Amino acid sequence: MRPPLPGVKPGMNPKPGQSQGVRPALQRQPTAEERRRAQRVLLRVPVLVHLKGRDKPIEGTTHTVSATGGMIILSQGLEAGTKFILENPRTQQKVEVNVVRPAQLNPEGSLVPVEFLSPAPQFWNIFFPPIVN
Repeated sequence: MRPPLPGVKPGMNPKPGQSQGVRPALQRQPTAEERRRAQRVLLRVPVLVHLKGRDKPIEGTTHTVSATGGMIILSQGLEAGTKFILENPRTQQKVEVNVVRPAQLNPEGSLVPVEFLSPAPQFWNIFFPPIVN
């Protein structure tokens, strides 16, 4: 005999279309938060963007960061697919990144989502706990 569904009292029939033993949450699409590869953290850190063909780096700040990349605020947007070197001046570390999606305009500037092209778990100089599903 199967145990009743949560919220279904013994002797009650489950809702139409709901079979015993199948939880509705397992039938829905995962949320954006559930699909994330890494936890996001709100963190304001100055960064430098080194683009090929430019003599001087572009100054920016982070909006949110994760173990796999971050969202940076720049005075100008960058095209999706743009690869560049991101520098953390506090740690003097550099990592190659890729712009994941087109930038979004924000009152502070352009929000540019980037991902690390190779793992750089210490780039932001903070500890990221693992995601528990």
